[in-house]
Amino acid sequence: MSQTFDFYDKQAKASLAAADDALLGNVRDRELRSAKAWREMADRALLMESERVKAEVYRAARRAEEAEEAAQSRAIPLG
Repeated sequence: MSQTFDFYDKQAKASLAAADDALLGNVRDRELRSAKAWREMADRALLMESERVKAEVYRAARRAEEAEEAAQSRAIPLG
């Protein structure tokens, strides 16, 4: 997991804890909105990381295919 996800997750948990401890309704609502926003950012960070990994796997496969094609084209004698 990335540091960004860990930070967002920690903030979401802290906001939830603050909401639980809040004595005033408006403070509780604010902390719950904050927790929701932090949770969305954490989820987005996880999604971006998984998409980044998928893209790297795809790029590595493409590079391997291109290298194989280049090796085959060099191995075929011309005329």
